[in-house]
Amino acid sequence: MNAIIIGATSGIGKEIARLLVADAYHVWITGRRVEKLKAIQKTQPQAYKIVHHDVRDIQSTEALFRRIKDSGTQIDLIVYSSGTGEPNYELQWEKEVPTLETNVMGAVKVYTEAYKLFHRQGYGHLVGISSVAAIRGNRHVPAYFASKAFQRNYLESLWLKARKSKADIYVTDIVPGFVDTAMAMGSTFWMASVSKAGRQIYKAIKAKRKRVYITKRWLWVALLLRIAPAKLLLKM
Repeated sequence: MNAIIIGATSGIGKEIARLLVADAYHVWITGRRVEKLKAIQKTQPQAYKIVHHDVRDIQSTEALFRRIKDSGTQIDLIVYSSGTGEPNYELQWEKEVPTLETNVMGAVKVYTEAYKLFHRQGYGHLVGISSVAAIRGNRHVPAYFASKAFQRNYLESLWLKARKSKADIYVTDIVPGFVDTAMAMGSTFWMASVSKAGRQIYKAIKAKRKRVYITKRWLWVALLLRIAPAKLLLKM
């Protein structure tokens, strides 16, 4: 079995890659920080293949998928684990651009290339990581919340497309709450460890779930957020 983890240098992507290798997968790990990819590869040299890749660079993504096609490797699973976002109280454009390039443009390019690859193969499993942030807006981090809503809807669109396809394609939307990664902003409630989040995510991947909340209790938060009046959001 072969998998690609887009954004595997740290956090959730790194943990999913580790779990896949433990389950006898051969895993292509990608990212901008090659030294971190090499450190991961050293743990299981025969199991990992390194690809220097920046999701913000569309040509870099095209080169990655050309490399896959030219190698003749059949890919069973692709996980998009890249993501970024930061508070932007003054709505500075320079702060919004990296979020949009990574969470929207970069994600869509990988999603579409992955879907087309799986359609050619006749099978495959695409996994994207959105967020509980996708459910409602936020006055402090608008681009991040909006970009995750975009991902959530795009993944569901691909899921609908896959259900109508003759190819055996699965699409999974992973919806984390707070996970103890570099993306986490300070201490907060219900902060899951990377290992716990990774285990639940991998279980969802193996079950080919359409959507799963990480950790499970965030499903109840999501339900509350959907019905919460806008006035309540102003207090958050």
